Amino acid sequence: MEEALQRRELGHLQAWYAGEHRKPLVIRGARQVGKSTLVRQFASLSELELLELNFERNPEYREAFSVNDPAQILSTLALLTGIELEPGNAILFLDEIQVAPEALTALRYFYEERPDIAILAAGSLLEFTLEQSSFSMPVGRIEYMHMGPMTFSDFLLAVDEEALANHLERISLVHIEKLAIPQAVHEKAMKLFRQYCVVGGMPEAIARFVKSRSYNDVLRVQSSILATYRDDFNKYSHGAKTHRVQLVFDRAPGMVGNKFKYVNVSKEHRAAEIRDALIQLCMARVLHKVHHSSANGIPLGAEKKESQFKILFMDVGLLCSLLDINELNIKDDGPYLVNKGAVAEQFVGQHLLNTDEYFQEPALFYWMREAKSAAAEIDYLLTVGQDIIPIEIKAGATGTLRSLHQFCQEKQCKYALRFNSDKPSIIKDALATTALGKLTYNLLSLPLYMVGEAKRLSEELLNVN
Repeated sequence: MEEALQRRELGHLQAWYAGEHRKPLVIRGARQVGKSTLVRQFASLSELELLELNFERNPEYREAFSVNDPAQILSTLALLTGIELEPGNAILFLDEIQVAPEALTALRYFYEERPDIAILAAGSLLEFTLEQSSFSMPVGRIEYMHMGPMTFSDFLLAVDEEALANHLERISLVHIEKLAIPQAVHEKAMKLFRQYCVVGGMPEAIARFVKSRSYNDVLRVQSSILATYRDDFNKYSHGAKTHRVQLVFDRAPGMVGNKFKYVNVSKEHRAAEIRDALIQLCMARVLHKVHHSSANGIPLGAEKKESQFKILFMDVGLLCSLLDINELNIKDDGPYLVNKGAVAEQFVGQHLLNTDEYFQEPALFYWMREAKSAAAEIDYLLTVGQDIIPIEIKAGATGTLRSLHQFCQEKQCKYALRFNSDKPSIIKDALATTALGKLTYNLLSLPLYMVGEAKRLSEELLNVN
């Protein structure tokens, strides 16, 4: 069933394969986000022969890459697999390539000597190989594709809601001003949003939900994925460090949406020990740091504060699983109320992480001020051209915008974005009063399920004004 799932990354692979100056493409992402399945699906849809080498399952294939001669490598692979690659009609797929660093090194020679051979590579713990000081990446000879969980739009296609997905993608500012989404459609979309929060974006979980519509089945899949992550801890840490990685992993779900403080993980360990464990989990892409930026200009990373950050879990469904949020309490104001802000922030954050082009390293920033009399925090910052747009997230339909007003006043920002559970709207020349005086700005308010359209509509807002 998983093979039939459609996702936007298929378009990225199609563009890569058809590119005039194609380089070997390395897909980077956490375990079980669907890297291998995506490659197989792409090869099948494109009617290309696929030679798949899994170095973890078949370590003997490493011997073919003991030399840096593409002709000899292809000859050895033909002897080992019985398959001779036909340029222009085949893909060489090197899976779990982190197990075979020599294969990564060989990619430069394929680019230089055999660019006619289309090569895809993937690795779940690739960051650990890239960190090795003894290893040299073929810089300039390869491309990257960064891959995360499936998006809400992917989920809509999987559950046969293509019409709704297409409608959301076509909504413009003019449509929003004319109340583009009827109440019944909005309520349906919110229900699907809540389903996605529980199911998440892991392909196996979505496939199981599509097949059985059973949240218990989804929970079993999620438990298996989380167990796989825990099994991986021994692959990139040892002894006491493994225990600390486990500790950070266990504490992380309850810390999403808040400034990360090492003491909140453990008072018995030194901050440096917790920091090292956190780095390991971020390298495995199980967690992501969201750094504070002063936001005085772009790029936002130029003013990031290394010591001030929040964290995101890799997937909202896995987060809900760890927080014991299920399809029952996500509908009401029961236990879900305690964590619904974190769930909403996780949902928006994991989508914004993949807003940029697929070849750009995922990065996300927020803004905060900790002054005693005027503390403020902006959940996320979005850049559109030369503009910085502050983002406020509300789990419900209402809530104050004090921090948003302060940011807009302080940074002379004319545009802002809010996500909540209400229907989309635009408030032009919104008037607000802060300690610094009065200001006006344009506020684009979107329902949480429209996060995938945020950048497109923000660009439209800036162009219109």
